Amino acid sequence: MSHSCDVLIIGGGIAGLSLASMLSAETKVVLAEAEPTLAYHTSSRSARQLVPSHGPAAVRELTARTLEILPALECQSGLRCLAPASFLLVGDEESVRAHANELMESLSHAQAGEISPELKPESFSAARLDRHSFTLDADALIEFHRATAAANGAVILTGAPVRSARKNFGGWRVDAGTETIEAATVVNAAGAWADPVAGIFGAAPHGLVPYRRTAALVEVERPLAPGHPMVVMADGSFYYRPEGSQVLISPSETVASPAEDAKPHPGDIEAVIALIDAATTMRIRSVARSWTGLRTEPADGHPVVGFDGVVEGFFWLAGQDGYGFQTSSGIAELAAALLLRRGPAAWSASAAAALSPLRNPA
Repeated sequence: MSHSCDVLIIGGGIAGLSLASMLSAETKVVLAEAEPTLAYHTSSRSARQLVPSHGPAAVRELTARTLEILPALECQSGLRCLAPASFLLVGDEESVRAHANELMESLSHAQAGEISPELKPESFSAARLDRHSFTLDADALIEFHRATAAANGAVILTGAPVRSARKNFGGWRVDAGTETIEAATVVNAAGAWADPVAGIFGAAPHGLVPYRRTAALVEVERPLAPGHPMVVMADGSFYYRPEGSQVLISPSETVASPAEDAKPHPGDIEAVIALIDAATTMRIRSVARSWTGLRTEPADGHPVVGFDGVVEGFFWLAGQDGYGFQTSSGIAELAAALLLRRGPAAWSASAAAALSPLRNPA
């Protein structure tokens, strides 16, 4: 089947769907996802936490904008995806200082122990708290963006991996699965596959590296109280947070991976359980479910958003690292403005420069 559009978005994760939702109100959009279902890879395997104090300055700016947009969407549409949930960073003084910023409140050892009484006193010596973070219903947000894009007339294709692309008069002719799409502009929102997809269009890679991030839902003898914060060890050894009566845990690993349907490595979950049992009194009893996602990171830690500097009509929306959901609406708004040739809004001018494919990574 053939389709014609103004913008073809490659990738049906949170980045591509957020943009399709926003852009389709003003222009004709086709979204092509390689997998049989949307949000199959990283977007369905997220920790689902929005932390305003987390990440470099441009990411924090985009997170703040996302946390302005999402409550407005909740009010307008009945969407319910955000719930307050604080973020507690603990560890030794040096590690906490290195990973904290001015948005986080410094806590005494006793204060941190009151907030997270399961932490063994000897497991940390310093703590910082972000009281303005949220947990996210990722499934609800993904479905909202899908339904909004579809209602606006966007065509959403699944099982449609991009196989070839060639320039034609006025744009691109792209073969994706069994579909052929004519598009004036192509957006590369392919996540871990963004650099290989760029090669199909003749664009140079941006050195985007997929990294593993494993997580599990576990049963514990001593469940965390309602409203308990997400707890993150500043040395990067693990994090955990409540998930109903269960606890979501992760070894928070940073291990380079090929672009693939990632699975937990043998021993990873057992190792993080041992670390958490040593640092807390929760007493993990069993693993209900485990999974691994890929977060794709550029060398300088900033996402890549904007038109390619060489290949005309090719736009990058990639490299969100672990910030995909927490920056999704802010990045979609920025990308839509650039694609519609409006230029970034005043609030996002500095973020646009930091995320531009033309930036100097050094």
